[in-house]
Amino acid sequence: MKKIAVVGLGYVGLPLAFLAEKKGFDVIGIDRDKNKLASLRKKVPVIDDEIANERLKKSKVLFTDESSKLADRDIVIICVPTPVDDEKTPDLSIVKSAVGASAKHMREGSLLIIESTINPGVCDEIVIPLIEKVSDHKAGKTIHVAHCPERINPGDPKWSVDNINRVVGADSARGLSLAYDFYTKLIDAKVKKMSSLKEAEAVKIVENSFRDVNIAFVNELAKSFNKLGINVNNVIDGAATKPFSFMPHYPGIGVGGHCIPVDPYYLIQYARENDFVHEFLSLARTINESMPTYSINQLGHALDRKGKKLRGAKIAILGLSYKANVGDDRESPAYRVISILKKKGAIVSTYDPHLPGSSSAKTLKDALSGQDAAVLVTNHKEFLKLKPQELSHLKVLFDGRTALLNQKSSLEKLGVTYLAIGTSNDF
Repeated sequence: MKKIAVVGLGYVGLPLAFLAEKKGFDVIGIDRDKNKLASLRKKVPVIDDEIANERLKKSKVLFTDESSKLADRDIVIICVPTPVDDEKTPDLSIVKSAVGASAKHMREGSLLIIESTINPGVCDEIVIPLIEKVSDHKAGKTIHVAHCPERINPGDPKWSVDNINRVVGADSARGLSLAYDFYTKLIDAKVKKMSSLKEAEAVKIVENSFRDVNIAFVNELAKSFNKLGINVNNVIDGAATKPFSFMPHYPGIGVGGHCIPVDPYYLIQYARENDFVHEFLSLARTINESMPTYSINQLGHALDRKGKKLRGAKIAILGLSYKANVGDDRESPAYRVISILKKKGAIVSTYDPHLPGSSSAKTLKDALSGQDAAVLVTNHKEFLKLKPQELSHLKVLFDGRTALLNQKSSLEKLGVTYLAIGTSNDF
């Protein structure tokens, strides 16, 4: 099982393809985005991942959009997006398309692995029936199906696709053995066998729902403690001194990325279809989705105290990415913040050094020039270098990540109102 194909060359698939090549596998990468393929063939980075982009320089991976190339592959790994639509309903259309196109060309005895995040039941109820519909294969017999939910943390210098533990489930003992053997050769970390596809599917959903619930808890505390005059961030740091039974999470202006704000809806929807209502997960989503509105309301109150209405105010948005120091804006709360501000009549400028093509301002200086207020949405390293003097013309700085808290006193001496989620703002 040495010939590998990775379908979907994004933040998950591309690093995986390069790692497999590094470990001695014969790798091809498949994507339907012709512009992306053209860039990769020219060694031009398409994702913001230092390790992957360094490996791209020397890579000999064949990049193609031809599914027929799968005919001689031993293992095909699906790494395509699984978003939710505007109604928060899981959208599996991209997964279905990738599985259908792949199954038609896969040879007997090969292994299809789904790394895309999916809710429990998708492999058994959608993937396997689709394979058997579009091909002559029988899952667990002529072809094997496994699920190993992706684990990757873009921008993290310590944890990467190379060294994060994984779990794997499959449709048969043979499929599980093949998948386990592959991943133990691929990564420098532990691989845990799950007893079924459903269990493996549930792992990723539980991981991210756990984080979503904990973030919702501290976001609610931030709202409460703001009324009570308590700095919730200091309280969390205090609670974290306990060496067991507490894991620190911190409040913020919103939850973004392709996992945490999306995955709970997969479990919520699947459970609803099976006559169970996840009240706790639904409430966590409601709380976390409320943070952009809460933040802008705080900003509006602060501007009022400065004699400036939000309507007509010039507001700079610092950061469009969903997390620090990466150029990935999937599900970023920045866009919700921008939408709310515009509906309230504010004039918005945006700047993100990692997403220059999406920013309205060319430089940070341009973004801040002439603004009444600024909202720090993403704590990029470039923003952490800002000096109080560069912000002295602002009436209000709303720090959605508590990234510039150490400058609060200096800013206030310059007449700038500093607000941060989790501190006591008295608004």
